[in-house]
Amino acid sequence: MPLHHQTPFVISTALSAHAGRTVGLKMEALQPSGSFKLRGVGHACETYRARGAQRFVSSSGGNAGLAVAYAARALGVPAVIVVPETTSDRAQQLLRAEGAAVIVHGASWQEANAEAQALIGAADAFIHPFDDPLLWEGHASMIDEVAAEGFRPDAVIVSVGGGGLMVGVIRGLQRNGWGDVPVLAVETAGAASLAAAYTAEERVTLPAITSLATSLGAKQVCAEAFDLRHRHAITPVQVTDAQAVTACARFLDDHRILVEPACGAGLAVVYDMPERLADFTRILIIVCGGATMTAAQLAAWQQGVPS
Repeated sequence: MPLHHQTPFVISTALSAHAGRTVGLKMEALQPSGSFKLRGVGHACETYRARGAQRFVSSSGGNAGLAVAYAARALGVPAVIVVPETTSDRAQQLLRAEGAAVIVHGASWQEANAEAQALIGAADAFIHPFDDPLLWEGHASMIDEVAAEGFRPDAVIVSVGGGGLMVGVIRGLQRNGWGDVPVLAVETAGAASLAAAYTAEERVTLPAITSLATSLGAKQVCAEAFDLRHRHAITPVQVTDAQAVTACARFLDDHRILVEPACGAGLAVVYDMPERLADFTRILIIVCGGATMTAAQLAAWQQGVPS
């Protein structure tokens, strides 16, 4: 059996009213590890274990790391997660609660990732946070589940960090015969590496991540996310941190589920930019989640996030 759960799909009365059209939600925030990451990570971990891996090594202080830790515990395989110094105490506690060994190294994910790479031994498998075909294959399963519900969207809203979710969603669309369904790829200003790459027509590296939506904080998108622009209709969209945080609060009121700003970014398009949806009648939003978010943190950001 896969490690991820089949998550609920619901038509949102509240968001449909905001958008003036039907909005369906794929509730990936309800995965056991707290985010969609468990789909791809779980698939990768099971595959690598079957190939003989005796330990998992990863480099993420957020949702990917938590998914690796959860999968490792479920499979009875030790895990080492290297996190940057910016990783919150709560995130580190959650990783250790799943039984993972946590190493804090470097000021950014790039430095933590370099350290994780240096730790890989012959019997280890490296679980990348977003750039692995096994991840994309696992993430695609959420679209299979939406198709089984009989809901064919005419647009999909996804949040984009390194691009793994978007790649998986598009693979799911294409294998269900929905290759004509466009994707709105949403980033926060200060973490918009996909938009920067599409504008420059090459994969650029952002000088820094200045958004508080740290789960979107990949300075460079994966090559597959960049190349997909030639094979699928993808429209980059940017929102502010303030819009993402406000969307989290509104979604909490509307659906009683707490998500992080990386997820709020996609929701903000419906709450604040309904004009971007004028050409569509049936919208699918991937409610990607965020396990390290707390109500206190959301309240603090509501008080202090600049517009």
